[in-house]
Amino acid sequence: MPHPYVLLSAAVSLDGYLDDTSPERLLLSGPADFDRVDEVRASVDAILVGAGTIRADNPRLLVNSPERRAARLAGGRPEYPLKVTVSGSGELDPAAWFWHTGGEKVLYTTDTGAERAHALGLAADVVPLGPELDWRRLLEHLGTVRGVRRLMVEGGGRVHTQLLTEGLADELQLVLAPLFVGDADAPRLFGPGSYQGGRLRLVETRPIGDVVLMRYEPTAPGTGALPVAADHRWLALACELAAQCPPSKTAFSVGAVVAAADGTELARGHSREGGDPVVHAEEAALAKTDPADPRLAGATVYSSLEPCARRASRPAPCARLILDAGIRRVVTAWREPDTFVAGADGSAVLAGGGATVVVLPEYEDRAKAPNGHLTGR
Repeated sequence: MPHPYVLLSAAVSLDGYLDDTSPERLLLSGPADFDRVDEVRASVDAILVGAGTIRADNPRLLVNSPERRAARLAGGRPEYPLKVTVSGSGELDPAAWFWHTGGEKVLYTTDTGAERAHALGLAADVVPLGPELDWRRLLEHLGTVRGVRRLMVEGGGRVHTQLLTEGLADELQLVLAPLFVGDADAPRLFGPGSYQGGRLRLVETRPIGDVVLMRYEPTAPGTGALPVAADHRWLALACELAAQCPPSKTAFSVGAVVAAADGTELARGHSREGGDPVVHAEEAALAKTDPADPRLAGATVYSSLEPCARRASRPAPCARLILDAGIRRVVTAWREPDTFVAGADGSAVLAGGGATVVVLPEYEDRAKAPNGHLTGR
């Protein structure tokens, strides 16, 4: 199921701390960056913090600018974003500012935690996720039930760590403050965990007063049937490549990308690339790779349309080409219809060869867009 775009936001000291151990909160940013954060808050549908942040900082999580609140209302949105928190125990102070400022609030918790939260009379919609907290269920509920498309996560470190290690963070906005904390007991931004491999992509660096904003995007594909944030980004690129295809009345327009396990792009291609009227997207991309490249064994192919299982124009269909290349993971947006090949089922060919096939139907409309002349849309 689709879930929101997840933006992690944090400010840290030069030695990686979120705060010190004094009773007062350590202010890592200055007025200019606080205003930037206010602007980001005004742009999202929901803001999330963990229970630990509510206990430690007692935040209000408001959009402070009257002009920005007015713009939200003028655009048909609530004055304030939905405020979200997560607590396994459900034990939170009902007098905390979180519950009594801003707009709507929702608490995601466990079945047991929901009982405690109701007993405490917390001023929020309480949503139990089962015997344990489940981030994927939480995000799916926010997306499908609450209509949240962009979620800003403001901490704490444990929440950031969990979302990153589960591959659910689409973007990290990190502000680096020019000071040191140096206290081993102070809270850090990230804890130990099984993080995805590879390097994140730096998409922006901006000085704001005496701090520096750095924006990063994960690039490493997932490793199994559960999609991660980078899978969405790579598949979106494949759908964009499909729009570059010369139109045809006898073949689909498809885009494909091959990405290594560390997030390195190995190749890309699209249907009818280079003036070849019958080349398929996956075929075009794989032709640009070195068959001896050891990275292919851990790579993922992203294709806007399910790789073909049968074709008349070439000896080997794309599903077979992928398997022969040693690739065992494919992410696609759209299952091939019977327009040209009856009973097309490239996914079955791939699965039969030991590959994992992940379908992200939320990208189906993008994949179909350059094929409207074939689908009648």
